[in-house]
Amino acid sequence: MAFDIEMIKEVYARYPERIAAARKAVGKPLTLTEKILYSHLSDGPATAAYERGKSYVDFQPDRVAMQDATAQMALLQFMQAGKDQVAVPSTVHCDHLIQAEVGAAKDLQKANDKNKEVYDFLASVSNKYGIGFWKPGAGIIHQVVLENYAFPGGMMIGTDSHTPNAGGLGMVAIGVGGADACDVMAGLPWELKFPKLIGVKLTGKMSGWTSAKDVILKVAGILTVKGGTGAIVEYFGEGARSLSATGKGTICNMGAEIGATTSIFGYDEKSAAYLSGTGRSDIAELANGIAEHLTGDDEVYANPEQYFDQVIEINLSELEPHVNGPFTPDLAWPLSKFAAAVKENNWPAKLEVGLIGSCTNSSYEDISRAASLAQQAVDKKLVAKSEFTITPGSEQVRYTVERDGFLGTFGKMGGVVLANACGPCIGQWARHGAEKQEKNSIITSFNRNFAKRADGNPNTHAFVASPEVVTALAIAGDLTFNPMTDSLINEEGKEVRLDEPRGLEMPTKGFAVEDAGYQAPAEDGSQVDVIVDPKSDRLQLLESFPAWEGADLKGLKLLIKAKGKCTTDHISMAGPWLRFRGHLDNISNNMLIGAVNAYNDETNKVKNQITGEYGEVPATQRHYKEEGIGTVVVGDENYGEGSSREHAAMEPRFLGVRAILVKSFARIHETNLKKQGMLALTFDDPADYDKVQEDDTIDILGLTEFAPNKPLTVVLTHADGTKDEFLVNHTYNEGQIEWFKAGSALNLIKAGIL
Repeated sequence: MAFDIEMIKEVYARYPERIAAARKAVGKPLTLTEKILYSHLSDGPATAAYERGKSYVDFQPDRVAMQDATAQMALLQFMQAGKDQVAVPSTVHCDHLIQAEVGAAKDLQKANDKNKEVYDFLASVSNKYGIGFWKPGAGIIHQVVLENYAFPGGMMIGTDSHTPNAGGLGMVAIGVGGADACDVMAGLPWELKFPKLIGVKLTGKMSGWTSAKDVILKVAGILTVKGGTGAIVEYFGEGARSLSATGKGTICNMGAEIGATTSIFGYDEKSAAYLSGTGRSDIAELANGIAEHLTGDDEVYANPEQYFDQVIEINLSELEPHVNGPFTPDLAWPLSKFAAAVKENNWPAKLEVGLIGSCTNSSYEDISRAASLAQQAVDKKLVAKSEFTITPGSEQVRYTVERDGFLGTFGKMGGVVLANACGPCIGQWARHGAEKQEKNSIITSFNRNFAKRADGNPNTHAFVASPEVVTALAIAGDLTFNPMTDSLINEEGKEVRLDEPRGLEMPTKGFAVEDAGYQAPAEDGSQVDVIVDPKSDRLQLLESFPAWEGADLKGLKLLIKAKGKCTTDHISMAGPWLRFRGHLDNISNNMLIGAVNAYNDETNKVKNQITGEYGEVPATQRHYKEEGIGTVVVGDENYGEGSSREHAAMEPRFLGVRAILVKSFARIHETNLKKQGMLALTFDDPADYDKVQEDDTIDILGLTEFAPNKPLTVVLTHADGTKDEFLVNHTYNEGQIEWFKAGSALNLIKAGIL
């Protein structure tokens, strides 16, 4: 569980020289983001200024973190790389495969029984290759990383889109696909398009019902789910320094919902206090020694418009609590306007369930503030009208809040403590009655609320708020209740009000834990066997994807033209499909089953051009593959937003889809497609999306001269023999074109070329 103090010393030792070189190259003061990025260039000190949003740059991250669902495929890929050990400190965290049903103890035991072969595989492969292993029940990856591994000025990649949580401690932490993690673990540079910079200046100081969650809920309303795409969001100002480290983590965590590459806060007194409070005072001491390099230059923050591509200013003293949703995390409602919105939109006002916790809001501070409201409910003789669940973020947090009596307080108001795992936040929720698909409302302190995400019911109206607001509304059982202004009638028929929540940033008696759940790897893994049953339906060793044929792609068929939002949840659903994350063939049976077909407005129903009949997307694609016919998937804006799901790229590749042609891509998904040897293309003219017809045969021309910044040509041959021809763009650089030609980036690693 060591936090690699020698590695951190090495990172900090190079900072002064590299930052000085970067400042000289750029010719102006630097943001914090630029300092960290330039200090992690794989080829040494900065010698050139990179163009934001255009230049591809190679970095060398300090760490890799993987959650159990995505780690399966990442490590199956790493096994093919021919390496004896990982090249950088890496960890696996078992948090995604535990389904919430009745309570922590029983749910964890059921998960251990149900997922034994997956856990055995992850433990054995980690043991063999020098990877730290966090057992089921240890906690959610992002909270565990914040408590143990995140450090100011570091760079980490993680196989989960909420990896930016570590930005709360001043780390550039970026969600990636498993292939990217495989590269870095193999000792290769990691490539990223140099991001644009969005500055968020926070002034004032929060009080009362307002919490750090409300900052990102407000920002999401401003920027929308696409507004942060291709950018890193850097928070600064007096307001930023007033926030706790875990509060900053909450804000950075949910930055994934605006499409941001990552989000970050500078190092300050709150950061130092959290490091010390979690047993890392030696890191705080090191950070204090180079503190000037762990925040942006003074000139940047004095005149941010000159140094950021966009600047947003929020006064925390005036910020109101927010509720976002339903169905999208960027539909932001100030609490004072939310009740009216519920009524005007005819959303179910009766609140069925309130859920707090998750990787976004499960710190000691979050739990203590929510518990203060639960205690009020007990003292004021209020009985919670909604179901109420609590998901601790780590065993350390759970143990500590139980010791301090908070879990007992929740129990008195009827709360159910779930396992230290993702649970309902990612669809791992056996919610009773969800199969009826009745219209209802829930509210969570989670990060995402896309339709069907939590419980599989498309009619569940899911809203996102702070743990405090969630707890208050669960007590009331009514979405139109405003705890800042409204009263409730208690069990004695008396009118009572909820007082403002109170809490502590960290426990006064310090954190405590009996068994954090960590398993260190063998010092020499050469004799360790990786456990994979060849007859398993959950784990499957990988075979290499075929190389490009060396010719233009002709005679392709349209598989589906996806209409509207098409997230990685639509492309490769989570929930019950999580059990197949290590078995590419089996999980491919969920490929694009959630995407809406533009020709019939239905999901999982597309035309098979061979038979003329309509069928399920995966079955139709398997038929094309059997016949040796390649296909194209056409999509809308921000295709592939959401989780950093490796499978959303690997499944189409495995089943024979040759190209994804869309109006625009979400960053992680576009990179994932490239890594797997897929063609990720965008319409030069978005209006050409409308030219694609259901029975089209498609040619992609220009591949024999495939080159950076050179468009390709698509020719559509319609059923009546007429044709449409137009240009399509791509963002491949020379190295990525070689991935395509070789069949995947991993093929080049295996060949010793990368």
